[in-house]
Amino acid sequence: MKKTRLAASLLAVILAASTALAGCSVPEGPGDNQGGGTTTSGNGGSNPDGGNNSGGGDENTEPSYGSYDNDLLAFKEGTVLRMACGYNSDKTGMSFIADIAGEGITLADGKTYNSGDLKPTWQAIEKILGIKIEDHYQGNSAKDEYTYWDAQMDQIDMLSGTATLLSENGQNGKLVNLAQYLDQMPNFKKYLEDNPIVRLSITGAAAGPNAGAIYFSPYFDGVNDIERMPLMRTDWVEALLNGDGAFEADSCNELAAPVYTPYMPTKGTVDVEVVKLDHSGTETVTKNYDAYGNIIEKMNAAGTLDGVAAVNMLREYIDQTYGGYYGSNRANLFIGQNAAWDADELVALLRCVVANPQTLNGTDSVQGLFSREDKNNQRRVDMFRFAGTLFGVRGMESRLDYLYVGTDNKLHDARNDVETYEALARMNAMAQEGLISEAFINSEDIKTQQYLKEDNGFMHYDYNQTQTAYNATALQNDDGEKYMAVMVPVARWNDGTEKYMRFTESWRSVKTDGWGISVDGVGNDTDKLNACLSLIDYAYSHEGQVLMSYGPFEFIKHDDAGNIVTFDFNGEQWPVISDKSYEDLWALSNGSYTDYARQYIGSTLSFVKSQAFEYQCTHDVGKEGAANISYAIAYGTIEHPVLALSKDGNTWYASVPTVLPQEVAENNAINELTKLSASGQFGSGKDQTNLFVDIIAKGFTGEAAGDAAATAKLVSDTVADGGWGGSTYLARRNDAWDRLLVFYNSL
Repeated sequence: MKKTRLAASLLAVILAASTALAGCSVPEGPGDNQGGGTTTSGNGGSNPDGGNNSGGGDENTEPSYGSYDNDLLAFKEGTVLRMACGYNSDKTGMSFIADIAGEGITLADGKTYNSGDLKPTWQAIEKILGIKIEDHYQGNSAKDEYTYWDAQMDQIDMLSGTATLLSENGQNGKLVNLAQYLDQMPNFKKYLEDNPIVRLSITGAAAGPNAGAIYFSPYFDGVNDIERMPLMRTDWVEALLNGDGAFEADSCNELAAPVYTPYMPTKGTVDVEVVKLDHSGTETVTKNYDAYGNIIEKMNAAGTLDGVAAVNMLREYIDQTYGGYYGSNRANLFIGQNAAWDADELVALLRCVVANPQTLNGTDSVQGLFSREDKNNQRRVDMFRFAGTLFGVRGMESRLDYLYVGTDNKLHDARNDVETYEALARMNAMAQEGLISEAFINSEDIKTQQYLKEDNGFMHYDYNQTQTAYNATALQNDDGEKYMAVMVPVARWNDGTEKYMRFTESWRSVKTDGWGISVDGVGNDTDKLNACLSLIDYAYSHEGQVLMSYGPFEFIKHDDAGNIVTFDFNGEQWPVISDKSYEDLWALSNGSYTDYARQYIGSTLSFVKSQAFEYQCTHDVGKEGAANISYAIAYGTIEHPVLALSKDGNTWYASVPTVLPQEVAENNAINELTKLSASGQFGSGKDQTNLFVDIIAKGFTGEAAGDAAATAKLVSDTVADGGWGGSTYLARRNDAWDRLLVFYNSL
């Protein structure tokens, strides 16, 4: 769905403010209060217009869970669906396990659930649709769950899988082609019509008799919004940079010998558009390198520096380079609404941080950059994603492998680009200086909560809601400790006219997992097929989206008359969560919305998740940082991919589809390139290997080829030429991309 920039982002955070969330005890967000929301009357029944309709009723009345009436998909009451569906572990399936339910757990609906019971969302689905669910989920990741059932597809009716696996096996005839039933699925069809890029992202075949095939229902963890953000201990930045006069400290450490070299210019000027502190509009801030010089060049030439000297050098640089714009509140260069920082300035700040632990945490050491779990490859990969944001490299946060669309409307692969490895080399230089955590370099089992609880970590790149929850559970907050999202950096991006701007590739679209319907499972049983199709279709209705995000009726806040209390989120009315649900969120999951929703309610496993619930569960510090970023997106000072084929005719801004309609022979050719696979050198799973991560931690050793250019050549060369087949891979992907464009233009 096409939206104006202002309407799309102004604002998931700004519109969803304040007293509307009072029932959740959530602190106020920025911007104007929207009031207590609206209330809806009624006692159940579906609402085709997308209103809130979970029903009312008094204490003596069984609440209605809504309904789903679709004569086009009739099936027998009580039809059994064998479902092997979940998120990524036995804790995040449809049913409770003992580790979650214990000897019985009572939730916000007042019911007690035991191990083996369906979670509330799926009990509600049974009632709404009139089906019976048999939970066969094995508790695996999407890839492993599909692999487990692949040889016994007749034993299940619906299953989880990666988008790639589902599309590949749909081509092989193992999964139902949903496109054949779109006219019988009005909610799903409308969603695809309103969001054409989604249609493009789930098309499993673009030519031949199955052109336009769809083999899975897509999952959206929010859509058309920023995903990951830089997060900092902002109180540390203020302690180092703010104030009049020189910085002083009783003790500090010496900086390591410099390895990192300037990325930004060493002379001339760079203009950056920022949002004004009062949010009234934008203004231009100029980096004047002629006034002081590049901070990295200056630090590197200064010889031996200690922490105090480094801080004062950075303070002087900010004052002169920005012409006094930040005044004595220099920290705003990094943490303010009007932040304009870049990679060089971050490295200078990191040098100051690691050299001043005595000031910051009272010890002799502090860690700079870290990942959420420094031993877990699934989290370590966020470090190279951040490298892309820092140094202007596309493809590092792609929806499909490492692909991005160029200005030539062809797919490109970051793994083949020299610029990618140059960015990773810069990250390794930071590691050599001790600016990246020792635990990351040595793959030790250290996590965000431990870093924050021990006042030993400064910054990482991650999801805002889950990580800023640690302000309540890990930080003491008695001395103003604050861990929050900050603006994305200025970098040199080549969108056809190489320029300095702020751009994030971390943009929400179709996720890489989904659910498919087994052809052998449903067989000739029309009841089973229609029940499966009904479940998917219902999930894309407004009522279904509420259920799949919030859980059922009792987890939503109601007024004394039984009406749902709603608030304005991103221009639409969404429910406020109940007081008890909010209490449980913190008591059971330490404030993590996704853990609470998936492990206890059973929502957010697939389909469409509204960010409205997650927003309400975000710590006030998390809201503050997210609001700054949202204002910047709304005013256009942060660019991002678009869920379309181009932006103003420039295809560089297009979001890559989550899957491409590869033919069987193409898939076979791609799968033969084992070095490029997840099980080879580019995995993002917990125990997998990733060459990009290894280069950041250890440099061009091991599987790398000595330097950036040689490694890019090794990866991109054909197997016949002694390479890993990157050029072959890309050719096959572009074949499918070209067919997809032809198909899309024919719609």
